[in-house]
Amino acid sequence: MDFETRPLPAGPDTTFTASEIRRAVQDLLGLDGLPPIVQVGHPVLRQRAAPYDGQLEDTELAQLIERMRDVMHAAPGVGLAAPQLGIPLQLAVLEDRFDVDPVASEIRQRTPLGFFAILNPGYEPEGTSTASFYEGCLSMRGFQAVVTRHRDVRLHYQRPDGSAASGGFSGWQARIVQHETDHLHGGLYLDRGELRSLANDGEYSAHWAYPGIDEARRGLGFLNP
Repeated sequence: MDFETRPLPAGPDTTFTASEIRRAVQDLLGLDGLPPIVQVGHPVLRQRAAPYDGQLEDTELAQLIERMRDVMHAAPGVGLAAPQLGIPLQLAVLEDRFDVDPVASEIRQRTPLGFFAILNPGYEPEGTSTASFYEGCLSMRGFQAVVTRHRDVRLHYQRPDGSAASGGFSGWQARIVQHETDHLHGGLYLDRGELRSLANDGEYSAHWAYPGIDEARRGLGFLNP
C-alpha cells in the first residue's frame, strides 16, 4: 500500500541563546546519573532546534553525544534527538542493533544500523514509494500509531568533526532517519500518524503486534484502500 506522507507542521524557532544552550549542556553533563527523557507537552519538543554552529567545545560535543547514546541504550531505543533531553540543538544519535523476528525484519525491511551522530540534518525522498507501520517515541511513552513515511530517503547532515555528509537509507533505517530529523524541526510522529490507529502498548501487544498493519487497518478502520 502506498499513501501520501503527511506534511510536518513547522515549529517556532528556539528562543535559546548560544550561551544558554551551552549552559544547559554543561548542566546535563554534570548530572550524576542519566538525564530523563522529556515527554510530550514540553515546549522544547515543539520548537525548531537551533542549527549547530559551534555553540559547544569539541570535548563538550563529544561528551553530549556519548551521554545521548547512553540514554538511548538505557531507554531502550533506536534514536534520540537532543531536544528529547531538553537541549534545543539540531543533533541526534541513531543506532539499531535489536534482534528482530526474521519475518518482521523482511516485511519492514529492517536491517542493523551502526551508531552515528548527525548535526543539522535534512532529508529528501528518493522515489515515490512509501511504507506504513506502527511507530513509537521515547517522548510519548506507552503509545504507538501507524505512520506513513518515505521508503527511501537521502539524508544530508554534518558529522561531529564538521565535515559534510550525505547518504541513502531505505526501509526501517529510512524511518529512523525521518523520525529523528523531524524531532529537530519540532515534529512528533503523531503529526504524520493515522490517529485511528493509535494504541497503547498493552492493546497493541494484545491485538496488533503483527509484522505488518493489515489486521490493525481492518480492525480499527484506517488507511482503507
